[in-house]
Amino acid sequence: MLFQIFWTFFKISPVTFGGGYAMIPLIVKEIVERRKWLTSTDITEIIALSQTIPGAVAVNAATFIGHRIGGKKGALAAMIGVSLPTFIIVLLLGISYFHIQDNPKLEAAFISIRVTIVAIIVYAAIKIGKTAIVDKTTFFIVLLGVPSLFFIHPAVAILIGALIGIIIVHIKRKIGYTVDLKQKEEEDPTNNPDYYMGAGI
Repeated sequence: MLFQIFWTFFKISPVTFGGGYAMIPLIVKEIVERRKWLTSTDITEIIALSQTIPGAVAVNAATFIGHRIGGKKGALAAMIGVSLPTFIIVLLLGISYFHIQDNPKLEAAFISIRVTIVAIIVYAAIKIGKTAIVDKTTFFIVLLGVPSLFFIHPAVAILIGALIGIIIVHIKRKIGYTVDLKQKEEEDPTNNPDYYMGAGI
């Protein structure tokens, strides 16, 4: 299991140009859909927690996921797995940088990569949004939160969001509302064997 955790993040890390947010779709595909170690809701909570502490989101998220799956050893395996490829790539690029920095083909490739990263991050936002928005209250928090990021620091936005959530849940429970804090996971029809027998077509 420890090697599987290490190898999973070792494979994810080198292909996630753009940082931690670009890694989210691959994490969901590997951890949730393929290996079924965690649910989409678990990943959403881990990403949110990873943003509230110092450090890179990718390393923080990998460490939390590894800990959730395999305890302290799992956290260490995930952290090494996600960090080692980046270390090797940066080391090699640092050595060869002065020889390739003016290469027009390489510069053109990086321009295309930057555009692709935007698409990946938008896709990750949509995937997380499906599990994060559970009612009208969370929907309005998103509507207010996105524009506010242009004016305040993300850490401040996270803190304000946490306080608003605590206050709203407290008020709802005080007036007698039943508060469901998690959205039900939608079942993927392709996980059902009958789907491939023609029932899902």
